[in-house]
Amino acid sequence: MYQTIVFLPLIASLIAGLFGKQIGDRGAQLVTCGALLVSAVLSWVAFFQIGLAAGDHSQHVQVLSWIVSGDFNVNWAFQIDTLTAVMLVVVNTVSCLVHIYSIGYMSHDEHIPRFMSYLSLFTFAMLMLITSDNFVQMFFGWEGVGLASYLLIGFWYKKPTACAAAIKAFVVNRVGDFGFALGIFAIFMTFGSADFSVVFADVGSYTDKSIHFLGMELDLLTTICILLFIGAMGKSAQLGLHTWLPDAMEGPTPVSALIHAATMVTAGVFMVARCSPLFEYAPAALEVVCIIGASTAFFAATVGMSQFDIKRVIAYSTCSQLGYMFFALGVGAYGAAIFHLFTHAFFKALLFLGSGSVIHASSDEQDMRNMGGLRTKIPATFWMMTIGTLALTGFPFLAGYYSKDMIIESAFAAHSSVGGYAFAMGVIAALMTSFYSWRLIFMTFFGESRASKEVQGHVHESPQVMLIPLYGLAAGAIASGFIFKEYFVGANYEDFWAGALFLAGENVMEAAHHVPTWVIVSPFVAMVVGFASAYYFYIRRPEMPGKFTETFRFLYALSFNKWYFDEIYDFLFVRPAMKIGQICWKSGDENFIDRYGPDGVSALVVRLSEKCKKVQTGYLYHYAFAMLIGLSAFVSWFVLGGQ
Repeated sequence: MYQTIVFLPLIASLIAGLFGKQIGDRGAQLVTCGALLVSAVLSWVAFFQIGLAAGDHSQHVQVLSWIVSGDFNVNWAFQIDTLTAVMLVVVNTVSCLVHIYSIGYMSHDEHIPRFMSYLSLFTFAMLMLITSDNFVQMFFGWEGVGLASYLLIGFWYKKPTACAAAIKAFVVNRVGDFGFALGIFAIFMTFGSADFSVVFADVGSYTDKSIHFLGMELDLLTTICILLFIGAMGKSAQLGLHTWLPDAMEGPTPVSALIHAATMVTAGVFMVARCSPLFEYAPAALEVVCIIGASTAFFAATVGMSQFDIKRVIAYSTCSQLGYMFFALGVGAYGAAIFHLFTHAFFKALLFLGSGSVIHASSDEQDMRNMGGLRTKIPATFWMMTIGTLALTGFPFLAGYYSKDMIIESAFAAHSSVGGYAFAMGVIAALMTSFYSWRLIFMTFFGESRASKEVQGHVHESPQVMLIPLYGLAAGAIASGFIFKEYFVGANYEDFWAGALFLAGENVMEAAHHVPTWVIVSPFVAMVVGFASAYYFYIRRPEMPGKFTETFRFLYALSFNKWYFDEIYDFLFVRPAMKIGQICWKSGDENFIDRYGPDGVSALVVRLSEKCKKVQTGYLYHYAFAMLIGLSAFVSWFVLGGQ
């Protein structure tokens, strides 16, 4: 069954990619959607068998022997435990719905088979990552996801901004991947193996070891974990390596949903959770994870409040929610982090696909300043996005209410300085999340239409093939938190996870159930304040946003320009790299290597040829004279040489 789950998307990708012309657009859609539907159904079967059944039902599935080099032996195998089963459900369910949604959204595109092939390839790479039983196989899936995301973000390759965004995503992720690779090298150097079972079983014996790195003596496990986390920062767009995420919106909307909801950006969260046996013995590394995560949650929320591109607002929301997941990991609330990953996949995919429905209805318009009054024209999309917004902001009894509140309560229950910082940032980010989420709803669906007459005349509800996936995701956004909370973070925690998540000390989520009442209600109060502020600014007093930006120009500019990270990186890294490249090109390549290398040799040959050409005059007496000279020289050499 597990081979079927993992390899069906790959087979579908190859069929759609290699035989797209033969089977046509409809054939490619049927093959890829059918394969993902089967994988999604089997993933739910695996989830109930592994996670919800009594006892430990984890499995190890051997596929083949992959790398054998001396003592280094890496197998291609699947580690199927509760953590894997949860990720299988998330990845395949959202990917299946995105595939179906793409039938309608991409119906007018010229390259449908290629697009469907890329989607399935992306899904296969993610499945390889989450089912891996060793770091080498995980790295294979990790890089495969990076490659597929490059292809999908730059799918419309004739669009310069899409190509630039794809390159940016690829390059920024390579920075994080370099740290991840160093971490894997250090693990093999230390433990002599890349297998999870070997490394995790032996990690306790290295708690007091140190390593010489960059001229410093550092704690071994802390160094390894921070290197691994650098990889997670790139893939999951944490503060500092987040700049690729909003630009990835240049890809088609289904790509945004697939990358930002359930797959690529959650890979870092999954990796840290999988490596919990390592991180639990590196408390300093966990503090770094917590601080970066909390800072990311705050930073991205501040930026989301001022953006006008509907997809960029949701993209920064994703960045912020990933920050929540990471600071949950940082305080040891691994179950809460994965629970939020699980619920977030449903409501964030719902919001992305809902935004795609808005864009589809508005003649490809993405600027919210050119929308308004759409709730009566596309009511199904409006209600689906409202459900997604309620779940995101933590409205009681919806998915985000259970998972996000548990994260905030766990941060407080940690009773540490970094936990207190994460708690404060989490509550403030919750307020801003509510504000920018309802700002999006109010600007898009309420008030008078700000679109042109031509666009207003073409506004229409999306076809059912695009709406049905929204209904499925809305069901998850409503019910997934309430149904599964006891398993992920509640009374059934131990039986559900069955050792898939490791804790060296006490479970902070136990203490989170007993925090003061004011801690419990603080996210709800923040949500209400955010909603009231957005309502006041964009419904009751729509002139207020303009006055606010005039009064607080610096704060608005800081938020609107994304804290100038792109400009800073351009000044520190891009321009110097371009300058160095220019110098190497002009001075090194053209003026030295080419001048004295291939160009110089070829020029010398040309000059010698020109000289030799002058000898060929065509006159017989010239040739006779040359022969006499040659004969005289030969005789002279012979005579002198004989003496």
